[in-house]
Amino acid sequence: MIYLQLFLSYLKIGFFGFGGGIAMISLINNEVVVRRAWLTSKELTDIVAIAQMTPGPIAVNCATYVGYTVTGNIWGSLLSTFAVSLPPMTIMLLICYFYKRLNHNRFVEGALATMRPVMVGMIGAAALTFVSKETFVDWKSYIIFAVCFAATWLKVSPILLIVLAAVTGIILY
Repeated sequence: MIYLQLFLSYLKIGFFGFGGGIAMISLINNEVVVRRAWLTSKELTDIVAIAQMTPGPIAVNCATYVGYTVTGNIWGSLLSTFAVSLPPMTIMLLICYFYKRLNHNRFVEGALATMRPVMVGMIGAAALTFVSKETFVDWKSYIIFAVCFAATWLKVSPILLIVLAAVTGIILY
């Protein structure tokens, strides 16, 4: 039964996760932490941090880890990874097939224009998911977050920010 729940949960995340991995985090949080209680908010925060540093899409990396954690074996990892990958792959194949015919269709253009602000909202929801007392360690974490957030507006290299945040964390903690 757990395998079916895992498959259906990640299939749903794959179907409704428009906007990429970061936008999918709020869906993953809702399904894995809130609805199913497979993980705590802190565990999901740690998974997302690791998933961003490892090669591959965040949603796939999270699915792999959660699948293994929930079932305790590699089959859970494979199943959840397959489930989260199946909808986007299917949708992209269909889009590619029909794109030549529909790329100037006003309904298609309208649907795509509507999805853009939805993606921004989902990314914002993901950010708000991680700004809580449970996920931030203490006041120093809020300062590190604020400095990094401000630095992104100044176009500081993300790689430099990651390195500086790591060094700051080592020094402070």
